[in-house]
Formats: sequence, structure tokens, C-alpha cells
Amino acid sequence: YATIPYFGLLSGTPQNYDGVNDLESEKTTTYEQGVFTYGRMMGWTEADFSYDVTGGVDFMANVRRQINTYWNEQDQDTILAILKGIFSMASTGKGAIKTENAAFVEAHTYDISAPSAEVTAEGMLMSATTLNSAIQKACGDHKQRFSLVICHSVVSTNLENLKLLAYLKYTDEQGIERDLGMGTWNGRLVVVDDSMPVEVVPAVPASEGVQAQDSYTKYTTYILGEGAIGFVPVGAKVPYEMVRDAKTNGGEDTLISRKRNAVSVAGISYLKASQKTNSPTDEELKNGKNWALVSNGDNKTISHKAIPIARIISR
Repeated sequence: YATIPYFGLLSGTPQNYDGVNDLESEKTTTYEQGVFTYGRMMGWTEADFSYDVTGGVDFMANVRRQINTYWNEQDQDTILAILKGIFSMASTGKGAIKTENAAFVEAHTYDISAPSAEVTAEGMLMSATTLNSAIQKACGDHKQRFSLVICHSVVSTNLENLKLLAYLKYTDEQGIERDLGMGTWNGRLVVVDDSMPVEVVPAVPASEGVQAQDSYTKYTTYILGEGAIGFVPVGAKVPYEMVRDAKTNGGEDTLISRKRNAVSVAGISYLKASQKTNSPTDEELKNGKNWALVSNGDNKTISHKAIPIARIISR
């Protein structure tokens, strides 16, 4: 864990240079940002007997082929845990900092899932204007910084049906144009991941003064900009090793894998306020108490409009 300087933007109104008036300079504000490293480890064991009874099938080779995909999926889950924690920080801090944390969560959340008398069920789904409205609400004239959308396959399928999702194409060596399995939405690259947050809202029965409401499902879609999350592998002393146990189950081999990543989030500080060991778990990263806007150590935070992170909540 480390606290590093986070430089603010220059500000102030330029003064008239007329050879008469004295200059009154402005001081720049130095902010502080908390960044962290987390570690993960896993092992996979195969018995010698499995090799013997299958006529020499190398089960450990199968583990080796899948290990990169496995860790990519785990890193993806950790990034989603970080994003959940960031959007849970509305009540973190005191005074002005708490107010600004709440302002970030409100402004960077575009929720079209809530039922109302004015909005039809179709209006609670993604539409041609949803993405543009969401990023403008979050960052105003900085909305062009957003470049990546991460959504559930139900959401991406809806976008495809509306012809809003355009798949990238390439031309093969025979000159035939083919679709890549990667799409764009309003020029933003789209990653489809079914581990995105999904919430089933239970039905509400009719009662006096309360209108009945059918059960429905809410999907969260994240939109990120370049540099939103710094994610750097820093390694472990022994990242991979084989351990041989000749006695157990007639003999077995275990492949052990360890990894560590350093993480920073643009404009947001990791506070380490609720963390039991030196490596935060995904559950601890989901805790809003561990996150706050970057501040100067007093009551001044950076502008939340400078942070290219937003979310859409839809049906």
C-alpha cells in the first residue's frame, strides 16, 4: 500500500497585464492518492493414478493450457469488485468529502430501470441515446474520454436487436470480409461479460395506496475511459512451481501459481480502512468504506467530472 502525490489542474482567473497592477499568484493544490497491491494464489493437483488408468493422458498439461484464461477471469472479477466498491462510497468520509463522494456516485450513475408513470417498459431498456446521455451526465464536456463498455450478454443482445452494436470487421487473405467477435457502441469498444452485476427485484403486491409491480431484472453496465484503472503485474518471488507428494494417493503432483497486481483508480483513493491483511480480498474491495475521491488531506477533493468511470442501470 502507498500514498502518492496526485497533481491537480491549474486554476485561477488571469489578471490584466498593464504595467500598473501587481500580480496575485495562485497556489496549486497537491492531492494524495492511496494505491494498493493485492496477491492471489491457487494450486491444481493431479494423481499419478489418473495418468496410469487413462493410458498416459497428461492431465497437468490441460491445467497449463488453461491457466492464463483462469487468471484473466479472476482479474476481471477483481476489477468488477473495485467498480462495485467505488459506486458504494456515497456514505464514505465526513463533511465536504462525504458530500463529494455522494455527488460522484449520483452523477456517474444513469439509472433508467426505475418504474414510473411516465416511462414505459421499453423506455427502461438501452436505447440509441442511453450511452451518450450517461457519459454526458458523468463528465460533461469530458465525455469523449470514455472508450470502453462492459455489459451483460442480455444487454448486448438487446443492443444487437436494435442494430446499435456494430461488430468490427477484417478482410482475410482471400479478400472475404468477416466479423470479429468484438463490437462497438457509439464508437466505444464493447466487452461482454456475464459476471456483470444482475439484480432481480421482487414483485410488489397491490395494497392500499400502493400499485402492484411485477418482478423485473436490473443490469449494470460500466463505461470506462483510457487510464480509468491502472492495473500492473508486479510478480511474486516464485510465480509457478511444481510440488511432488510421493505418499498421498499413490503419488500426486501439484502445480502452484501465485501472482500480484498493483492497482490505482483515476481520481479515486483506496483508503485501506477495512482490510484484515496486507492483500485485500475481493469482498474488501467491494466495501465502499475503502474508497473516496482523491483529496488534499483536508476537505478539498478533485472534481468528479475528471474521472472517466460511469455506470448505466437498465432493465
